Amino acid sequence: MLQRQGLFTSRDERQRRESASAPAAPPAAGPTETTGRTSESARAEQARGAAPTPAPTPAPARTDEQAKSRLIVGPDIKLKSAEITDCDTLVVEGRIEATLDARVMQIAETGTIVGTVSVDIAEVRGHFEGELTVRKTLVIHPTGRVSGKIRYGKVVIEEGGEITGEIGTLGAAKPAVALAGGQRTAESA
Repeated sequence: MLQRQGLFTSRDERQRRESASAPAAPPAAGPTETTGRTSESARAEQARGAAPTPAPTPAPARTDEQAKSRLIVGPDIKLKSAEITDCDTLVVEGRIEATLDARVMQIAETGTIVGTVSVDIAEVRGHFEGELTVRKTLVIHPTGRVSGKIRYGKVVIEEGGEITGEIGTLGAAKPAVALAGGQRTAESA
């Protein structure tokens, strides 16, 4: 029976031979977890005298920032008849016609959203049309245009920004309105 170098020798002996012949080469592939033997490809590489392929390293653990879901709709992208849920941050540079429930929505200057949206924070530099519910803060930048039925916790409209339609705050009871005869009634929305 013929013994070729590296086929039937022990792992320690192979490593010593490899380190003596090529000091920069990585160590020989070790046993696999499932079989306890070296893989066929590693054996073939060793028989040819080639350096074995390094084992893949596991991906680093994801941090909280990386784990958050983020959807970016790039320029020239059109998304129609969609329902977007469980999205932490939505960035729109194209056009979306959708129903959306997210934590943060950012509409770029080139972006447009048409539909029903419910978010915690909305920043609008582009266009929004439809029903918008912002649980915390709605920010409309100078290039932003918002129209439709808008409900918000707090609103910031920078000079040049526009908001039109049925607009109101969230959570507060309907304010009383004084009538000419001294009677009070709830404002109709």
